[in-house]
Amino acid sequence: MARSPRAARRAARIRGLPADRAALRSAVAVARLPGHPAALTESARELLLAWLDANRDPHDAVIRQLSDGTAATRIGRALLDRSPEPPGLACAAGCAFCCILPGEDGGTITAAEARALHAALPPRPPETPWHPQACPALDPDTKLCRAYDARPMICRTYVSKDVAACEAIAGGEARPGTGTLAPQLAYVTAHALARAALGTGAPTYALARVARAATEGTPLEATLKAARHPPRNLDDERRRLARGLG
Repeated sequence: MARSPRAARRAARIRGLPADRAALRSAVAVARLPGHPAALTESARELLLAWLDANRDPHDAVIRQLSDGTAATRIGRALLDRSPEPPGLACAAGCAFCCILPGEDGGTITAAEARALHAALPPRPPETPWHPQACPALDPDTKLCRAYDARPMICRTYVSKDVAACEAIAGGEARPGTGTLAPQLAYVTAHALARAALGTGAPTYALARVARAATEGTPLEATLKAARHPPRNLDDERRRLARGLG
């Protein structure tokens, strides 16, 4: 049963969230990201406010979209869609060195991306991976992503001009020649601003853990519980990306 606007505002006050669209917009407008480059923060803030002004969904739905990363993902993908492809890229289907993930984490994704990735990866029998640290979404025979259409922003924005550098990095050796496109930083900054505006929520998750749990048949809620990052991960990720841009 849908809540009345008054009930939604009352529930928001109880949770400590902005109680209506005007309060939410004001919270986004004054949200701060300590230690983040001011120009990057303000650019992401403008994009987030524009998304908010264009959104006609009920207030509760808008709060959810900010918290689960739907807003940040739409902003990031829109930027990516209208960004020209850098010249000289060596990326090609079946290369897959970028799908070798470090450790148990594998990268930072939002709740909306985690749910989409989980839904796109039905359970599979155990198989021998192409590489011990290959993403569980990667087909070991074709070296193609089984969840390509649902791949998170971190996968969409990683590019390379040197396949040899990718192979070396996959083996643990630092090499120039690869990088992350600017929309990834805008998306992470927008998600961090959403968390600052809401004062809570906006969690992030470990890509590798979500993909592995999905292929093993772990239910969604259990997957999210096990793959959820500690709160500081989002701030660590935005600072890491900002340093890389510099």
